[in-house]
Amino acid sequence: MKRQIAVILSIILVFAGFDFSVYNLFTKRYINSTSRQMQAKSIELDKYLPFDKNSEVVRVDTDFKLTENLPVIDGAAALYPVFSGFVNAVYPEDSVIFDGENFAPESSLHYTNTLRAYKAVVDGEADIVVCAEPSEAQLAYADEQGIELEFLPIGKEAFVFIVNNENPVSDLTVEQIRGIYSGKYTNWSQVGGDRTIIDPVQRIEGSGSQSVMVSFMDGTPMKKNPFGFMGRAIGFSFRYYVSGIVDNGGVKMLSVNGVYPDKENISSGKYPITVDFYAVYRKDNTNPNVELMLDWILSDDGQEIVEKSGYIPVE
Repeated sequence: MKRQIAVILSIILVFAGFDFSVYNLFTKRYINSTSRQMQAKSIELDKYLPFDKNSEVVRVDTDFKLTENLPVIDGAAALYPVFSGFVNAVYPEDSVIFDGENFAPESSLHYTNTLRAYKAVVDGEADIVVCAEPSEAQLAYADEQGIELEFLPIGKEAFVFIVNNENPVSDLTVEQIRGIYSGKYTNWSQVGGDRTIIDPVQRIEGSGSQSVMVSFMDGTPMKKNPFGFMGRAIGFSFRYYVSGIVDNGGVKMLSVNGVYPDKENISSGKYPITVDFYAVYRKDNTNPNVELMLDWILSDDGQEIVEKSGYIPVE
């Protein structure tokens, strides 16, 4: 009987040891790679809703007001606080119709994110969209429809890379980042970290951050690591979009070429990956208020909203 009990206990210990090993080698790293903080951050529409006294939208007093022929404004998730601030400063309150979850079709303010905003401006459903640079597919769609788009730079933002707080790596060079996403480096030990597989996370095709990442790779194709789920992730986005996540813990932004992406380093040009974002509109748009609105966005009042929303104004 004692021998049978000993055998059973041995079997239990073997399985317990196996489960512990699997957790440390695979599950724990998988959790680090795909934790809630490492996923795309969704924007809370009501948090930056114009004309709402409880929202955090930037409020600027301006003499410039529009009351009719209001350009419909749409844009990227990360830039929603900016173009919501534009509407709050210039548009009448009844021009924005929000049901608590979504903007109504007849509202002058929409939010459909980069992927759909570019389609909306080409299709004439939006007059101005505030986005990062488009993807090749988005430019091709405009060309197929016979539409020429104009791009007016209205602000700057840092393109940043993030990892889990437990990752000992805090700085990478531009060459190392490109090497990670091209498949040259597949283990964190190759770039100054521990012996853990690298999981280079990408975003959905056509999103603003994915388009910028493709541009950053400068023609080098990106590869996914088939064993990435067993390792630690690296992701990318815009600084403003992830700053709240960093503040709340869970992930950290990496320095690039030894320079951390804070506002001072972005403004001075020291941080090496800074991108413009644009007010995009159709060249054939006949609404006279589109041009007036664009002029105002570049004014001191408009650029104050850009800055107070957490971005860098244009020169």
